[in-house]
Amino acid sequence: MPAREMRMEMFLRALLKRDFSRARGHLEKLQKMVGSDEWGRGYGRAINGFMSAIKDNDPDALIVQLITEHDRKKAEELLRHFQEVILEHEFRDEYEKGYYTAWVEFLKAYLSQKTLA
Repeated sequence: MPAREMRMEMFLRALLKRDFSRARGHLEKLQKMVGSDEWGRGYGRAINGFMSAIKDNDPDALIVQLITEHDRKKAEELLRHFQEVILEHEFRDEYEKGYYTAWVEFLKAYLSQKTLA
C-alpha cells in the first residue's frame, strides 16, 4: 500500500475514534506529502474539511452522514461516482482533481475497515 494511502487510513481511524490531536498529526503529514501546488491545495482542502465536519459533528456534511449511518453501499456509490465520473472529466482543474482524489482515498480507506464504527 502506498505511503499516502496508509497515512489516509491512519487519519480515518483517528477521526473515527474522535482522536483529533492524532488526526491533526496525520493530516499535517498528508499535507506535506501532497505539497502546495494546485493539486495539493485541493487535496488539503478536502482533508481539512473532513476533520472540521467530523469535529463539529455537522449533520449536513456528507462525511458525517457516511460515518454515522455506516452506509457501505452509499460509500461505494460515491467512490464509483468520484472515480468514474468526476475525475475522468478532462475539464477538471488540478485543484478539483486533488480535492476529489482525497475523497477517493478517504472512501477507499473507509470501505477497507472491517467494522465501520
